[in-house]
Amino acid sequence: MIENTLWHPVAQAQDVSGTAPYSARLLDQAIVLWRDPQGTVQAFVDRCPHRGARLSLGRVENGHLECPYHGWQFASGGQCVKVPAVPDFIPPPSQCVKSFDVQESSGLIWVRMEQGDTPAALPRFDAESDAHLRKVNCGPYDVAASAPRIIENFLDMSHFSFVHEGWLGSRDASAIASYKVEPTATGVLATGCKAVQPQSNLHSTTAAEVEYTYEVTAPYTAVLTKIPEEGSSRQGWRESIGLFICPVTPETSRVWFRLAVADFDSSDEQLREFQHTIFVQDQPVLESQLPKALPLDPRAEMHSAADRMSSAYRRYLKSQSIGFGVC
Repeated sequence: MIENTLWHPVAQAQDVSGTAPYSARLLDQAIVLWRDPQGTVQAFVDRCPHRGARLSLGRVENGHLECPYHGWQFASGGQCVKVPAVPDFIPPPSQCVKSFDVQESSGLIWVRMEQGDTPAALPRFDAESDAHLRKVNCGPYDVAASAPRIIENFLDMSHFSFVHEGWLGSRDASAIASYKVEPTATGVLATGCKAVQPQSNLHSTTAAEVEYTYEVTAPYTAVLTKIPEEGSSRQGWRESIGLFICPVTPETSRVWFRLAVADFDSSDEQLREFQHTIFVQDQPVLESQLPKALPLDPRAEMHSAADRMSSAYRRYLKSQSIGFGVC
């Protein structure tokens, strides 16, 4: 599967300590995360190769991951280094647990399960390099919907007037103006996306027309960039929200948002609460959609001119031979 060669977020970095293993799931595979003595995160299949126990039930002992069943210990990279029942035994290279590549970025731990034919980069989040913007992570949210369904919802403005009425939209201003969509080297870009919003952010007091760009930067990653309203005190700033999704199973996902904002007055909790308010309005609708997998056949669901970004996203997924979470 092409999905195995992509980088996926699986945990918040702060949740993986040097004292205990952390259980996660990616692409229907149970994995265990832990930190070695250098603080580097390791990712293994969550199954001891000895008798199949879950390594995430064990502990980190003397810089190694120890199985809870018989105490076998595994070093960075997966090599078995200790069999307590046979203290003088030196495990050969064949006695190891499968390990995966790991990176830390945007406050998250990213894993890829296979290297693939060409080097894969982490999904782009350009705001990460802007030192002027404040970064806050929100989540995780466990959602009974496929990752592509969640991405498509994020790209869709025409639901604002109904799902987010009084916040991001209103029924008396539901028309979506024409916008431009174009393919990019890493996905799809939509520019000139405009919506009249009663409360587009935590500090809004009056309705305003807001302009966005949306970019899909990987099959399960998307970024919204907000262009400040004319006359705004933060004119010239370009705030962003990154949506990072771990495809847990074809029909379930773990979701994080990363905010890159110019709001230096609100607390982290206030920023998270606003984002939480918006997403929990989306969640029941997302979980109600059938089929749960995103249909890539253009005849499977009806479309309107307002759906050109989601239609482009579906074409992109098809062109990339994505098979996990789609139908």
